[in-house]
Amino acid sequence: MDVSAIAKAPYFDPLEARDDLKRIATEAGDAGEARPQILSYCKALLKNARAAAEAQLLADGDGRRCASGLSHFTDELVRLIYDYTVAHVYRATNPSDAERMAIVATGGFGRGLLAPGSDIDLLFLLPYKQTPWGESVAEYMLYLLWDLGLKVGHATRTVDQCIKLALSDHTILTALLDQRLIHGDAELHRELETRFWADVVTGAIARQFVEAKMAERDERHRRTGQSRYLVEPNIKDGKGGLRDLHTLHWLSMYLHGEGPSKGLASAGVFTSAEMATFRRCETFLWSVRCHLHFLTGRPEERLTFDLQPIMAERLGYRTHGGLRGVERFMKHYFLVAKEVGNLTTILCSALEMQQLKSAPRFNQILNPVTWVTRRRIRRTTAFRIDNERLNVSDSDVFRRDPVNLIRFFAVAEETGSFFHPSAVRFLRTSLRLIDDDLRNSPEANRIFLDLLTSRNNPEGTLRRMNEAGVLGRFIPEFGRVVSMMQFNMYHHYTVDEHLLRTVGQLSAIEKGQLAKALPLSTEIMRTIQNRRALYVAAFLHDIGKGHFEDHSILGARLARKLCPRFGLSAAETETVGWLIENHLVMSNIAQSRDLADPKTIRDFADVVQSPERLKLLLLLTVADIRAVGPGTWNSWKGQLLRELYWETEPLVAGGHTQVSRRQRITESQSLLRSELVNWPALEVERFIERHYDDYWLKTDTRKQVEHARLIRRAEEQGLRLATSYTSSLFTGITELSILAPNHPRLLALFAGACAASGANIIGAHISTTRDGLALDTFLLQREFPDEMDEARRMAQITRTIERALGGEVRMRELMAKRKPAERRITAFTVEPEAIINNALSDQFSVIEVSGRDRPGLLYELTSTISDLNLDITSAHITTYGEKAVDVFYVTDLTGKKVTSEQRQAAIRERLLGVLSRVPEAA
Repeated sequence: MDVSAIAKAPYFDPLEARDDLKRIATEAGDAGEARPQILSYCKALLKNARAAAEAQLLADGDGRRCASGLSHFTDELVRLIYDYTVAHVYRATNPSDAERMAIVATGGFGRGLLAPGSDIDLLFLLPYKQTPWGESVAEYMLYLLWDLGLKVGHATRTVDQCIKLALSDHTILTALLDQRLIHGDAELHRELETRFWADVVTGAIARQFVEAKMAERDERHRRTGQSRYLVEPNIKDGKGGLRDLHTLHWLSMYLHGEGPSKGLASAGVFTSAEMATFRRCETFLWSVRCHLHFLTGRPEERLTFDLQPIMAERLGYRTHGGLRGVERFMKHYFLVAKEVGNLTTILCSALEMQQLKSAPRFNQILNPVTWVTRRRIRRTTAFRIDNERLNVSDSDVFRRDPVNLIRFFAVAEETGSFFHPSAVRFLRTSLRLIDDDLRNSPEANRIFLDLLTSRNNPEGTLRRMNEAGVLGRFIPEFGRVVSMMQFNMYHHYTVDEHLLRTVGQLSAIEKGQLAKALPLSTEIMRTIQNRRALYVAAFLHDIGKGHFEDHSILGARLARKLCPRFGLSAAETETVGWLIENHLVMSNIAQSRDLADPKTIRDFADVVQSPERLKLLLLLTVADIRAVGPGTWNSWKGQLLRELYWETEPLVAGGHTQVSRRQRITESQSLLRSELVNWPALEVERFIERHYDDYWLKTDTRKQVEHARLIRRAEEQGLRLATSYTSSLFTGITELSILAPNHPRLLALFAGACAASGANIIGAHISTTRDGLALDTFLLQREFPDEMDEARRMAQITRTIERALGGEVRMRELMAKRKPAERRITAFTVEPEAIINNALSDQFSVIEVSGRDRPGLLYELTSTISDLNLDITSAHITTYGEKAVDVFYVTDLTGKKVTSEQRQAAIRERLLGVLSRVPEAA
């Protein structure tokens, strides 16, 4: 598109528009009669302006220019409406000092930048002596702007009121930092501007203002997610988003009276290169934000999965080098967010040097930097402690000995110090010194391995290396996954952030910080022989991502090349390679195989082969799952992994095991007895006797207690169907337990009732008692933050199950009314697959299906299996974000495996038909 052919801001002729409005008012003869036409005229201006701004954005991709153009248009629109109002609606018949007004832009509008859906912040500034005229003009203008569909934040105040409120409220103070006269009485605005900068913006409260803005930033990050590497980021309020750049702007305005390009640059806080980075980041984020608002038609700030591919296409990203266009776009986004974080760090450091901000410390109270430590650091290293921050001794430190680029982080970890801004600059300008000579330096690799396997804070140190750009340069294989997102709903973070969090989870296990949640992992961590190999595997296990080859196999190959460089022995290198190649195996078997089937355990033992490898794989698996994101780990997964570990241990230990199967069953039953100590002993024993052995191995004590209470209530009240639930706001999971007489289609009925009630099933655990009861637990995605609302939803699901079980409603009719699939899910393509395997079990045929998840999928699958005259003995239901992976252990109606190839083909065809149905999007 020819950019020169696109209308320029303000996208209309203000003089011509004034003449048009005057003509409309004259022809109507009355302000009330003219208003509909005035509104229609202004709506046309707004529509044309937005169309021109979007055309410009699509043509040149300059988001800042788009935002500036929309602000310019809004300036002229406000001027037009004001002039019309005072000329034709509320004309001042006897103009005096009291009938004056200044219309002032504040906040983002004051900065001269507006996204299509941004709020328009207006201050109607009135003189000390007022008449009804001022309020009337402001009211008429506001109603007209609101009727145009604009979101207007407004205030009508005098100069005295503005000053008083700014002194008591940092939000108002911040908005007035960007005040800008749009129209009206310039002298009145000049009075506000003069008094504001003289009486409000003073050095006396500078520290207080800085601390308030930093606290506000921290709270904003807490609300939107602490990491800047969340894969569905909030581009405005998230960490590394536009609001962080706004914070830098506000601090510059307060401290220097000018924006960053002049204030922070002239004060020496930012170099010219850093200011160029600021402008580049700002332009990119404004481009994304404007596109997002245009695309959705609303002020959407969250870059959700369904929008990311469309955004990538609009911005011109294409598939290249193993990365899809959407992944390349999101990698660019995260690199920008990282740059914004670097700029924030530089400013914060400078403020601390000026004592305008409190300096953070990793361990300031427990391990202060004493004068002895300061002297030792100065004498024995190329660094020194300046104002509680680690600095370089001179500007040639890194050039003189490039190993200092790695050593710097070791000294920082030892002293618990943050970085001096000068050192950060020298680090970044010295990255070119990280070459093959440094990468192959035994000393540099020794230091790095010590940092990676540190018993102090390896995650924190590695993250600081990554933020500084050192880690990806020193280990190019890791550098390739820096800021790389995985376009799926399972992973919450970028690949590099996930790897660092995996190391952090291992460290937390080793320190005993997760002993209550992870008793087995905490215990065996103390007994492993290959600690270094485990930490290296945790750090490298996903570095093979972003290629066409299986990332586990490629990652293992890359690790076998890197480990000797790090200084690991041949045996350690092989252990790391094996762990990475098999890092998904234990999780997959635990969640999708019948652990009560001896062949499952034998097959897994053949993969593991030794007690040490079993321990290492368990620890890596737990750390990996927990590092995926909030809500990914739950007690069910922990119990399944523990069961798989204990079942496998005797086979790889030559029949010798610390705790036998019978001991674990006995211990599980004893724990239940201790929890139900106030129950009659006979009632407890009756509950214990009604369950098979595998129940005690795969169900934790908390859930056993819940089940016992559920069965007691059902018996006391004579209930044919009984339910109970627990819910966690933190994990976002509600666990619904259902008790009912068992029959072949019960699982399908339960799943259908949940889906018909709008519940999203993300996992299921089914079991039966010796006396013919089904005791199934469904893991549902929590829908409401409020406990009462969630309780009402669970009551509705229970009523639906009761009606379906009693034959009051037909399940297929209910399913026809279910809510459509979540729009985010429809953004993904998951190739449907149905596999029938007779080698995984000695007794059962194992059907494994996978495809894109949707409401009612489990019901459709289980109903289809029942329609095919197959009996489901056990089901293992798992979701990985948008991907459902369901495994069913089945027999035919005679209790035998399905061996006929023709029958297997028919089963596959029916199941693939279910998986291939396209869900209706919300």
